[in-house]
Amino acid sequence: MEIKLEQDGTLPSKPDVVFSKNAKLQKHEQRYKRIFEDSIDGLILWDYQYRIVDVNFTAEKLFGLPKEKLIGRLFFEPFSKLEKQTLEIKKHIKQVIEKGYHTSIIVFEMISGKNRHIEISSKLDIMADLNFTALKDITEKMDMQEQLRKSETLKVIGELAAGIAHEIRNPMTALKGFIQLLEGSIKQEHSMYYEVITSELERIDTIINEFLLLAKPQEIRFQEKNLNQIMRETLDILHAQAVLHNVQFSTRFDETLAPIFCEPNQLKKVFINLIKNAIEVMPDGGTITVTIEAFENNQALISIQDEGIGISKEKLQRLGEAFFTTKERGTGLGLMVSYKIIEEHKGSIRIESEVGKGTTFYITLPLL
Repeated sequence: MEIKLEQDGTLPSKPDVVFSKNAKLQKHEQRYKRIFEDSIDGLILWDYQYRIVDVNFTAEKLFGLPKEKLIGRLFFEPFSKLEKQTLEIKKHIKQVIEKGYHTSIIVFEMISGKNRHIEISSKLDIMADLNFTALKDITEKMDMQEQLRKSETLKVIGELAAGIAHEIRNPMTALKGFIQLLEGSIKQEHSMYYEVITSELERIDTIINEFLLLAKPQEIRFQEKNLNQIMRETLDILHAQAVLHNVQFSTRFDETLAPIFCEPNQLKKVFINLIKNAIEVMPDGGTITVTIEAFENNQALISIQDEGIGISKEKLQRLGEAFFTTKERGTGLGLMVSYKIIEEHKGSIRIESEVGKGTTFYITLPLL
């Protein structure tokens, strides 16, 4: 290739090449900036003074603050809605400084008030004097793992239940039979003992039935039914127990509600379990408020609210697990069975509670 010299004898300059390199560099920078801004994960750049240098849109959305209000803040400040969160994020930073990188999972309270599980991955010196953190919402993944853990627990219980029920039911049948034979010969002063024995045998029988419900699928015959009527019949059953405990029912039903496709006796079992629990947590009496109304996505929303002592957040997370109960003599199986029944009806159960103010169970069921 022939190279032509300039008139002064020098080699020709190539401003077009320099321009091309600058344009290419600028194009790369724009591309990386676009990737940073449009990432589905929250991204943060922070310096060695632990101050935020830049954040992307997802991080803004997570913290509920615009970029202008985040830049310049200490790295842990946006996380510090709760003292526990502040402590966890400071531990995370300490690990990052010591190892150069670290990944943690913290429960972060969103601006909406809902809790989300956020995976925080940080690395030092991602570029000159800047450190990098990625925030990934793994709430759905954690929920799936929790559901899987509960399913595994349910499977193990199911396998054990059939054997346990068989071993206990045979001697139970003999005991109940002989107790009934002795009823006529029980003296007046011993009648209380007879009543206690009979009551406890019935309680054992109830526990066995709950185990059997978990052990094998029950044949469920779904019917088109009026949800309000099912609830009214349930409240009628529990009326006498409510009066004994000085508890009143306050109801509000949407009479225009469409019917549901369900097994009514199974739903009654759920409602009886939840309302009985509500009665038992109010030893000094009070009001149980039962509401049925239309909800989004063609669903019915049933709420059962008590005025009891409430449940702490730690215990609330474990409700529905086998053998976990807030009651002195409970087994934890009643609520677990209730979850299973509602799940079979394509519905869901959600619980809200505040210590000292009471608990509300929300049940959603699909309408026809």
